[in-house]
Amino acid sequence: MSADLPPPAVHVWPLPYEERLDQRPAGQIDLVVVHCTELPDMAVAREYGERQLHDSGTGNSGHYYIDRDGTVHLFVRPTRIAHHTRGYNPRSIGIELVNIGRYPDWLDSRHQAMTEPYPEAQLRALVALLGSLRRELPGLEYIAGHEDLDTTMVAASDDPSRLVPRKRDPGPLFPWDRVLSEGKLKRVTP
Repeated sequence: MSADLPPPAVHVWPLPYEERLDQRPAGQIDLVVVHCTELPDMAVAREYGERQLHDSGTGNSGHYYIDRDGTVHLFVRPTRIAHHTRGYNPRSIGIELVNIGRYPDWLDSRHQAMTEPYPEAQLRALVALLGSLRRELPGLEYIAGHEDLDTTMVAASDDPSRLVPRKRDPGPLFPWDRVLSEGKLKRVTP
């Protein structure tokens, strides 16, 4: 498999507030941030994405969501700035992989394991999408995991005297070697 795969079929499913998100030139984008939803399925991920959390009437969301079966959904067009990674949104595309992660106890110190593997169809769709984005966005050259860029530790929900990572996605089961080799982007950390 390689990033020269044909572009994946993309189901365009814009969030209701997409037009309220700030615009940016495509040339500003040089980074992809890989996330996992840490939610049970696409329906719940969509519900979370639609929540309006900011005074602007927008919420937190990635640009693309890839379901376990490899279906790719576009929630926010790349030329809009989505809220997915603090401090990196203006320059990045957020790709969310549907995966249970630490759900439903994200910050419970006793539930930090991430045990769901990423299915082959989902990984193939991710690599194909990365290849497509590289062709469409000539400045795109970097990739990172959410956990690489948001290293904040927070009080555990079960024991405030203990600290846990605020973000762990895409997590220890994400196949970085494969994605870097096939996706042809350079991994960055702060």
